[in-house]
Amino acid sequence: MTPQNNLEPSTMKVSCHVKYIINPEMIEEFEHYAKLWIPLVEKFGGQHHGYFLPSEGANDIALALFSFPSLAAYEHYRNDSAQDTDCLAAFDYAKKHKFILRYERSFMRPVLS
Repeated sequence: MTPQNNLEPSTMKVSCHVKYIINPEMIEEFEHYAKLWIPLVEKFGGQHHGYFLPSEGANDIALALFSFPSLAAYEHYRNDSAQDTDCLAAFDYAKKHKFILRYERSFMRPVLS
Protein backbone atom coordinates (compact mmCIF):
# COMPACT_ATOMS: atom_id res chain seq x y z
CA MET A 1 0.00 0.00 0.00
CA THR A 2 1.32 3.45 -0.89
CA PRO A 3 1.61 5.83 2.07
CA GLN A 4 -0.76 8.80 1.82
CA ASN A 5 0.01 11.65 4.20
CA ASN A 6 1.61 9.12 6.58
CA LEU A 7 -1.70 7.25 6.78
CA GLU A 8 -0.37 3.83 5.80
CA PRO A 9 -2.36 1.27 7.79
CA SER A 10 0.72 0.02 9.64
CA THR A 11 1.20 3.52 11.14
CA MET A 12 -2.26 3.57 12.73
CA LYS A 13 -1.98 2.18 16.26
CA VAL A 14 -5.26 3.24 17.88
CA SER A 15 -8.78 3.36 16.48
CA CYS A 16 -11.67 5.25 17.97
CA HIS A 17 -15.11 3.68 17.59
CA VAL A 18 -17.97 6.09 18.31
CA LYS A 19 -21.51 4.84 18.81
CA TYR A 20 -24.12 7.57 18.46
CA ILE A 21 -27.74 7.47 19.52
CA ILE A 22 -29.36 9.90 17.12
CA ASN A 23 -32.79 11.34 16.47
CA PRO A 24 -34.12 9.08 13.69
CA GLU A 25 -36.07 12.02 12.26
CA MET A 26 -32.79 13.90 11.64
CA ILE A 27 -30.61 11.40 9.76
CA GLU A 28 -29.96 13.91 6.96
CA GLU A 29 -28.64 16.45 9.47
CA PHE A 30 -26.43 13.80 11.06
CA GLU A 31 -25.12 12.79 7.62
CA HIS A 32 -24.18 16.41 6.93
CA TYR A 33 -22.35 16.50 10.27
CA ALA A 34 -20.54 13.26 9.41
CA LYS A 35 -19.37 14.67 6.08
CA LEU A 36 -17.99 17.71 7.91
CA TRP A 37 -15.87 15.57 10.26
CA ILE A 38 -14.26 13.13 7.83
CA PRO A 39 -11.82 15.69 6.35
CA LEU A 40 -11.32 17.32 9.77
CA VAL A 41 -10.03 14.09 11.32
CA GLU A 42 -7.67 13.71 8.35
CA LYS A 43 -6.58 17.36 8.68
CA PHE A 44 -5.23 16.51 12.14
CA GLY A 45 -3.34 13.37 11.10
CA GLY A 46 -6.01 10.72 11.48
CA GLN A 47 -7.43 8.23 9.03
CA HIS A 48 -11.23 8.24 8.88
CA HIS A 49 -12.83 4.91 8.01
CA GLY A 50 -16.29 6.42 7.67
CA TYR A 51 -19.61 6.90 9.34
CA PHE A 52 -22.24 4.19 9.24
CA LEU A 53 -25.87 5.33 9.25
CA PRO A 54 -29.04 3.38 10.02
CA SER A 55 -30.35 1.22 7.21
CA GLU A 56 -32.01 -2.00 8.41
CA GLY A 57 -32.60 -2.68 12.07
CA ALA A 58 -32.32 0.05 14.70
CA ASN A 59 -33.11 3.46 13.23
CA ASP A 60 -31.37 5.54 15.90
CA ILE A 61 -27.83 4.13 15.96
CA ALA A 62 -24.96 5.51 13.89
CA LEU A 63 -21.29 4.60 14.10
CA ALA A 64 -17.99 6.27 13.25
CA LEU A 65 -14.54 4.73 13.06
CA PHE A 66 -11.22 6.53 12.70
CA SER A 67 -7.59 5.84 13.56
CA PHE A 68 -4.51 7.71 14.74
CA PRO A 69 -0.85 6.69 14.99
CA SER A 70 -1.05 6.76 18.81
CA LEU A 71 -3.31 7.71 21.70
CA ALA A 72 -1.10 10.80 22.14
CA ALA A 73 -1.79 11.78 18.50
CA TYR A 74 -5.51 11.34 19.17
CA GLU A 75 -5.26 13.57 22.27
CA HIS A 76 -3.38 16.15 20.20
CA TYR A 77 -6.24 16.07 17.67
CA ARG A 78 -8.81 16.50 20.47
CA ASN A 79 -6.97 19.51 21.89
CA ASP A 80 -6.34 21.14 18.51
CA SER A 81 -9.87 20.52 17.24
CA ALA A 82 -11.23 22.44 20.23
CA GLN A 83 -9.45 25.53 18.84
CA ASP A 84 -10.02 24.99 15.09
CA THR A 85 -12.59 27.20 13.34
CA ASP A 86 -13.94 24.40 11.10
CA CYS A 87 -14.22 21.96 14.01
CA LEU A 88 -15.97 24.54 16.16
CA ALA A 89 -18.44 25.14 13.32
CA ALA A 90 -19.16 21.38 13.18
CA PHE A 91 -19.66 21.26 16.96
CA ASP A 92 -21.99 24.27 16.73
CA TYR A 93 -24.00 22.62 13.93
CA ALA A 94 -24.60 19.57 16.12
CA LYS A 95 -25.47 21.69 19.14
CA LYS A 96 -27.89 23.84 17.12
CA HIS A 97 -29.74 20.93 15.49
CA LYS A 98 -29.66 18.50 18.48
CA PHE A 99 -29.62 15.32 16.38
CA ILE A 100 -27.11 13.56 18.66
CA LEU A 101 -28.88 12.34 21.78
CA ARG A 102 -25.78 10.71 23.27
CA TYR A 103 -22.59 8.96 22.24
CA GLU A 104 -19.89 6.71 23.61
CA ARG A 105 -16.28 6.27 22.53
CA SER A 106 -14.20 3.11 22.64
CA PHE A 107 -10.53 2.76 21.74
CA MET A 108 -9.16 -0.30 20.02
CA ARG A 109 -5.99 -1.54 18.42
CA PRO A 110 -6.61 -1.93 14.67
CA VAL A 111 -5.55 -4.86 12.51
CA LEU A 112 -5.59 -3.21 9.09
CA SER A 113 -3.42 -5.52 6.98
